[in-house]
Parts: sequence; C-alpha cells; structure tokens
Amino acid sequence: MSSEPPPTAAGGLAADLSAATISKKQQKKDARKAEKAEKAAQRQQQQQQPADAEDPFAANYGDVPVEEIQSKAISGRSWTKIGDLDDSAAGRTVLIRGATQAIRPVSKEMAFVVLRQSMSTVQCVLVASADASVSTQMVRFATALSKESIVDVEGVVSLPKEPLKATTQQVEIQVRKIYCINRAIPTLPINLEDAARSEAEFEKAEQAGEKLVRVGQDTRLNYRTIDLRTPANQAIFRIQCQVENKFREFLLSKDFVGIHTPKLISGSSEGGAAVFKLLYNGQPACLAQSPQLYKQMAICGGYERVFEVGPVFRAENSNTHRHLCEFVGLDAEMEIKEHYFEVCDIIDGLFVSIFKHLTENCKKELETINRQYPFEPLQYLEKTLKLTYEEGIQMLKEAGTEIEPMGDLNTESEKKLGRLVKEKYGTDFFILYRYPLGVRPFYTMPCYDNPAYTNSFDVFIRDNFWSTKDTHP
Repeated sequence: MSSEPPPTAAGGLAADLSAATISKKQQKKDARKAEKAEKAAQRQQQQQQPADAEDPFAANYGDVPVEEIQSKAISGRSWTKIGDLDDSAAGRTVLIRGATQAIRPVSKEMAFVVLRQSMSTVQCVLVASADASVSTQMVRFATALSKESIVDVEGVVSLPKEPLKATTQQVEIQVRKIYCINRAIPTLPINLEDAARSEAEFEKAEQAGEKLVRVGQDTRLNYRTIDLRTPANQAIFRIQCQVENKFREFLLSKDFVGIHTPKLISGSSEGGAAVFKLLYNGQPACLAQSPQLYKQMAICGGYERVFEVGPVFRAENSNTHRHLCEFVGLDAEMEIKEHYFEVCDIIDGLFVSIFKHLTENCKKELETINRQYPFEPLQYLEKTLKLTYEEGIQMLKEAGTEIEPMGDLNTESEKKLGRLVKEKYGTDFFILYRYPLGVRPFYTMPCYDNPAYTNSFDVFIRDNFWSTKDTHP
C-alpha cells in the first residue's frame, strides 16, 4: 500500500489552474519540440536500416583492427607511391596508402576522397555499383572518415575528363576497396588548410570582410607532427636535405674529410660568447658553440681539409634571421698552405654548385614553398663576383653612405651594399674580400702586399653574409 496521502480537492484545483495558465505560445513550442524529436527518431531509424541490412560488399571496406595492422608475416602486397601515379598507370589496379586530406560527399551513391602521401595528392572516386563491388554503405563509410586518417585504397587508375586543380596527380582512382588503418580524432588542434595559408590569402580575405584562422607559432610547435604535414614544411625539409648532400658531395670532391666534433663539452669553445650550461653526471658542462677548435685539431692531426654538418648552440640574446641561438652549421676548414684565393674559389664553387642543383632539381619544392612564403628567384653569376673591401666602400660612398676607409660595415651598410651590387651587377650573391686588419680577429692572416689589410673574406647572399671565418696564417 502507498504511504502517500491521497490528493486533496484543493491540490487538484491548483493543478487545473496551473494547466489553464500555460500560454498558447508555450503549447506551440512544446508541440514543435515533440515534432522535431519524432522526425529525428525517424531519420535515425532510416539510417540504421541500410546499415543493418546485409551488405554483399562488406569485406571491401571498414576499420582494420590493431592486431591485423601489426606486421606478422610478409604480405606480398605491392604498393604504389601516390607521386608515381601518372597517365602511364591508366587502367592498372593499384594499392596506395595516404592521409585523408579532403572528403566530399556528392550523394548517397557517390563521394570523392583526396589522399595525400608526403607532397603528393590524388583524388579517389567512390560510386555505388554492383559491377564495381561498391555499395552505398561503403560510400557512407568513406564520407564518415575524419580528416588526416590513414587509409588504404585499392582501385583502378583512370584519366579524368578535365584537368584536376586540387591535386598534384592528374589521374583518379576508381575505388574498389577502402580500409581505415588509423582514424584521426574528428576535430584536430590544427587545420592543415589554415596552417598552409600565405599572407596574401589572409590579406585578400580581410579585404573581402572574411576572417580566416591564423595558426600561431606556439600552436605549430605544440602540434609539430601535424604542422610538418603542410606542403611548405614538407618542401623545406627536402630542400635542407639537398643542400646538406650537395655540401658534402662538393667538399668530398675537393679532398675534404667529413668529421663529427663533440657537442657536449666541459667549457666554452669560443671565448666571450654565452653558452648553454648544464650538468653531465653531476659535473658542469655546456653545449658546444662552434666546431672550429676541433676542426683545427684535426688539421694539426694531418687531415689537412675537414668539414662538418652538425648543430651549433649559442646562448646569445638574439632573435633575428641573421643571428640564431640554435642551428645546423655547414662548416669547412682547411690547412692554409694554399693561397687564400684558392680557398675563396672553393667556397665560390660550393655555393654555385648548390644554387644550380636546387634550381635544376628542386623546382617542385621551390614552387611549393613560394606559394606560402613568396620569394624572388635567386640571381647569381656563373663566375661569382668578387669585390675588394675598398671597392665595396667606394660603391657605398658614391651612393651617399659615408664609411671610414678602415672601418667596419654595420648591418644597414651590408644590406645597402647588397642592393647596390644587385642593381649594378645583377646578382644576389657576391664575395667581399681583403678586409682591414683592424676589424678582423687578431689571428687573421695579413695581406702579403699590404699588412693593413687581411686575407679574409665574407660571402653575401641577399643582403646577408655567410661567415667564412678567416684565413689563418
């Protein structure tokens, strides 16, 4: 039996009055809510019906379980790189793997999926058809994938009727099978489209009254793995690799020996410069500021010519493109029994060989970087321009910049000299040599014909100089 007291007549009357006071507006609102809920339930039921129905092509798509992803045996499958897909592959069945860059549903029976692998992209087409072994459930599975998911696709290469603008490869894949290897979270911390935009795109959107998302440096570094997927970053790292390889190749051809110097040492390697200090097994240590001392030790050890590609650490309070705290250094040093003009020629040949290689073999990478970070193509001469310090000073004087004949060049003067050289000689790259003794370190070799000057030089590239150290006695 219930212990609750029976409703009193007064209570019933209060309930009737409350119901009577509900406004018509509220009643209509409640009715609309109920109608929406009913329609939502009907849509959910309609969506579940095809999924529950038996799909004869269910084996051709789906999420791959983790235990099946793990390599346990040689599969014998033959993979094709997306970057290798071209007209010659038309009609061939291929197996590719990539990240889902874009997903565009057209209808219940058709969808487009753009896959990306490194710097290459290709458009995959799904059309529900019994002949193609593609069902509407398979199309729905593809459109439900999240961006940046890793996907395996098997299909037939075909040629589109019109050129494709959104992909690097000018072919399509008619999908027969599609499997998700690793599904990304629905909302990523970085949208690649936002991270890959140029300043010109932001300015154009602002003029049109639109506001685009700008990905800040902190966000890029916090989610570096995703940021590295942008086309420009993919190209930058490939360019860096090519520069390093050409640097090694050229110096090896000149009888240099590549070495690796210590990066964790007990004291500063260059006096007067700040260092990154740390403890190494309880003992004070620091990160190496320069490999110069160790290269000179190797020279004294009989190697004569040495070079290194490695990191350099300088704890200097600077944050410009001319002065970096941490960077990869390309350093070459040799025993100076040769005349310093030979050293100058080696440096000259090194840079020109790198410029030529990048211009001839890295066009795609340079174009990709240029889209996000526009730049003018580097201009250089087959025979590098070499100016004496006196000639450089004279050019500045003629342009209205007064500098003491034996004084040093400041940053603004260096930039102006670079612009003057570009206007007069049509090159972004030149060598300035025979610096005054008073503006060089004490160990710099004096000139054989005038001890007031030195056998030292710097390489200038677009108003910035690449330090060549100095030629020692």
